[in-house]
Amino acid sequence: MAHEQNEHATKAEVQSTELNKMPVAGDNDAEFAAEEANENEANANQANRQQTQE
Repeated sequence: MAHEQNEHATKAEVQSTELNKMPVAGDNDAEFAAEEANENEANANQANRQQTQE
């Protein structure tokens, strides 16, 4: 009995499965995503301006 094959997923396998992960607050919030995208774009534009000035 000690050498039986275990056909169940391990705890690590279950926790790393995408469907079993806990939701992240704000991940599905479109308004938050739009604001973040605008900030990222502004930061990228500023970085590009700094590179062209050098």
